[in-house]
This record gives sequence, structure tokens and C-alpha cells, in this order.
Amino acid sequence: MNDQWRRILEDAGAVIVDGQVIHYGSPLRETKVVISGSVMADLSHYGLIAVRGKDAQTFLQGQLTNDITLVNDDHSQISGYCSPKGRLLAIFHIFLRNDTYYLQLPASLLESVMQRLRKYVLMSQVTLENASDALVRIVCSGPDSETALTTILDTLPANANETRQQDGLTVVRLPENDIAPRYIIHGDGPSMEKVWTVLDARAAPVGARAWERLDIRSGIPEVYPTTVEEFIPQTVNLELLSGVSFTKGCYTGQEIVTRLQHRGKTKRRMFRVSIASESLPQPGAAVHSQQDNTTAGAIVRAAPAGDSSCEALAVIMMEHRDDALFLPSLGDAAVALEPLPYDIPPLEA
Repeated sequence: MNDQWRRILEDAGAVIVDGQVIHYGSPLRETKVVISGSVMADLSHYGLIAVRGKDAQTFLQGQLTNDITLVNDDHSQISGYCSPKGRLLAIFHIFLRNDTYYLQLPASLLESVMQRLRKYVLMSQVTLENASDALVRIVCSGPDSETALTTILDTLPANANETRQQDGLTVVRLPENDIAPRYIIHGDGPSMEKVWTVLDARAAPVGARAWERLDIRSGIPEVYPTTVEEFIPQTVNLELLSGVSFTKGCYTGQEIVTRLQHRGKTKRRMFRVSIASESLPQPGAAVHSQQDNTTAGAIVRAAPAGDSSCEALAVIMMEHRDDALFLPSLGDAAVALEPLPYDIPPLEA
């Protein structure tokens, strides 16, 4: 987060810790309003890796789970980055802007992931750099924020992952949930200051944790330092979010990912859950089954719900999905499955 953008956020009342907006003075209200109203949030706690050069597309095609050739000025994508064993090192939200691919991921992973990617550049004409301060990122949700965007854009992207480029802004429609349409806007500081002002007239600013509740409602997984190499793409439903291509050809970890898909036996799947605790579980925290007190899964990400509970995404073994579940790390807090905006396929025999 550059100093100028930090000042703008602080003038709006933001409490910022380690580059992340915690809240704007009322975390409980913010947690609740994301479900019932129009909101906007700063996304500086996510970083951007800029990938450019003559061989950028070919290089990324050999590294990522999705078909990078489908990314253009009008279409973004979610994609996984795997180890040779097919386990996720990161999940990227990728968009193209001015002939540069931008890979968005948690800032806490950026340096380690970028260093790993650079090992595979070899003789390719590709450069990778930390572009986190080059572009500001604002997300918004709700009908009033959507109306506000129409005052500065000729047309809005109509479907998930569609992109619009206008006047130095890159606008992506995010995957759906049961609440309201959501968008992320990227641009330079001066342009985004204007966007913030327009949105601020119609939407309430909220902190990072409050916004994360909407990502959870959308069933969007994330990888953090504590869960690197913990999950295979299908176990976090990445292919259900159009984040995996099974026709693009080889990439790192492809053999494992494809084999699992063709067997049709994804024995673990990610579910949205509610947890009877005000405390948030850490990513990777074990979920247990009361049936035999064995580990039934692990937390992917979590956010407060504002009613003495929290919401999370958790990978659960399919054989335990109907069990009574609990979190030992939170005093045996009860865990209950909740609906997702997409269907989980059954475990084939």
C-alpha cells in the first residue's frame, strides 16, 4: 500500500494494520452490512505479480491449472499454481491489462511464489515483478454500488470473470453468491481516488474481514502460508469455479490433477460452514467428526458473522459430510454445513 493511498483510506476512517484495513470504526456493523447493503472495500492486503514479455503466455500456460490463452481484455480467470505433486502453492485471480498479465494472490505469499516462478523462466523472454503498489484494488457489492459504477463506466461486465477496460480502469465481475453482484476495480492511484469518491456516495466502506465473508458466500477458496501444499485443486472446488482446464495440455502437477478427475473419486470437497464461535479458526485448523473423533477435514478460510459465530470454507471428507462436526482448536465449537452457490458433485462409486 503506497503512502498516498494509505492517507486516503485513513481520511475515510480506516484502521490499518500491516497493510490491511481492519475496519472503519464499527467492525460489527460492517460484518452485518455486507449481507444486507451495498459496500466497498480496499484490497491492498492482496498483492499483484506482473508477468510480461514475448513468452509470458507460453510461460504461464506451462505453470498454471487453467488455460491462460482464454485471458484477454474481456475475460479474467481463477487459476491454481501447483507443486509437482499436484498440491496448491497458490490460487491466482488473473487479468490482462496493457499486454501484462496480473496475478492476484494474498500478499503474504507473493515473494515466495514469485521466487519459485522465476526458477522456471530459464531462457524465456519473461519478466516477473511485484506490482502491488502499481495498481490500487477496490471491491464493491450491492445494487447501489453497481449503480454508482454505471456513472463512470459505459457498460459493466455481465457475467462472472468478464472484464471491461475503460479510461485506465480494469473492472472484473466476481463469481456469484446469494447476496448481490460484486466487482473488483483496478487502476492507478488518481483514477481510483475518483472511483472511491463515487462509490463512497452510495456504499459503506468495510474492512478486509467483513469483505471476506462475501468471498466465503461465493465459495471461493484461498491458499495461505499455513495451507501451502495442503490441497489438490478439486478438493477446494477449483474446477467447479472454472479454474482448471482438462484439455490445455501439460503444466506442473497436471498428471495428478487429471488422474483424480478421470477417476471421479474426489473424496474431499470444500463446503461452506457456520461455526458456533466468535473466534476465527486459522487456515488449516483441523475439523473433527464426533462419530469417531477423527480428523474429517481442514479450514480453508474464515470470517466473522457478527452473531457470536463465524463463517468458513472447509475441506471435508465426503464420508463425513453428514456427521456432527466440531473444531478442537476452538473449544470443540460445533461446525454445520451451509449451502454454496454451486453444486458439489456426488462421490462416484
